[in-house]
Amino acid sequence: MKTIGIGDIQKNTSIFNNLTEAFEIVDKRKKQTVAVVYPVKRTHIVNKLAGKYKNKGSRTTNLTAIKDAAMNIAMQEKYGHTD
Repeated sequence: MKTIGIGDIQKNTSIFNNLTEAFEIVDKRKKQTVAVVYPVKRTHIVNKLAGKYKNKGSRTTNLTAIKDAAMNIAMQEKYGHTD
């Protein structure tokens, strides 16, 4: 795992565009790890980070359907109406 300082990120934010491996962000003055960044384009890392919730819920890429479902649930909780 590579290490990078906070100042380096402030100077060059394009580091995140082509992320291929995990790296940790370190505060060099305090000498402690601030965050660990993993690449999202690799699905096996996402599934590993999801843990026990990776199989829960349906996988859909239709953002409009997701928003509509969330709005319906919120309205049902708030007003008690059903569609």
